Amino acid sequence: MVSFLRQENPYFVHSHTPKAGIIGMLAAYIARVPVRMHTVAGLPLMEATGFKRILLNLVERITYFCATNVYTNSKGLENFINENNFCDKSKLKTLGSGSSNGIDTAYFNPEEVTETQKANLKKELNIETTDFVFSFVGRLVGDKGINELIQAFVAVSKKHPSAKLILVGHTEAELDPLLPETLHSIEFDENIIEVGFQKDIRPYLALTNVFTFPSYREGFPNVVLQANAMGIPCIVSDINGCNEIIKEGENGIIIPTKNSEILQQKMKLLLEKSNLFKASKAEIRKGISAKFEREVLWNLLLEEYKTLENNV
Repeated sequence: MVSFLRQENPYFVHSHTPKAGIIGMLAAYIARVPVRMHTVAGLPLMEATGFKRILLNLVERITYFCATNVYTNSKGLENFINENNFCDKSKLKTLGSGSSNGIDTAYFNPEEVTETQKANLKKELNIETTDFVFSFVGRLVGDKGINELIQAFVAVSKKHPSAKLILVGHTEAELDPLLPETLHSIEFDENIIEVGFQKDIRPYLALTNVFTFPSYREGFPNVVLQANAMGIPCIVSDINGCNEIIKEGENGIIIPTKNSEILQQKMKLLLEKSNLFKASKAEIRKGISAKFEREVLWNLLLEEYKTLENNV
């Protein structure tokens, strides 16, 4: 990478993700690239312990030291980095309201899914028009709170047989396996519908009454933005990113992490009181469009490039 950068002689290097960050920023520092930008879109170290945590802390510190500018995709991450003294505060910045790339609200629009599409998908998934549908989109792993979600849903569906849970995503058995009882419920509970990875998640969101996202850690979760853009209220865990998108009682509910009991209570509450939220579906969508439309973030990033170019 150092050889490549010396050959190309770029003015900017902008890296994303921890692995690309340590390689890109260290190489750009050695190659004396004038502007070295790194975006932090999540920190796996938040759930790490022991030697692994020490190692990951060191990697982040080296990355930020080599960078001239560090961008977090949420205020929560910015605060976390400051609290842990990973880098000089003067380097840190969050653009706009956060997120890595904003969201295409023209694409994530409930009107893009026709009534015929919804009817056909309901038939395919054996969902009745009277059913109340929860959904989750993402990797089906422990860190995403899937064990707690399945435990909570199973308890809810015993009292409310019309409840359904759609799981969109794939498992990672080797990296972060689910509990055996969780896997058993996913396979054998007829109210849990696992559809695997889907390129287009909009039809599944269009069937959803409440989106559930009890993740342990995030940078800035796009899928919560996508659900809100489709007008769907969300139950999310109280972590950075999630608690910056969701306003309690307006476009969703915030719950503690790793707490299936409270998740169960809130799922039951929303199932029984579907008119609980102050904001309508159109208002939920409007709030996301105003703050997180991707072109807004693109323009902020473009202005950042121009400013850095003029300052060096």
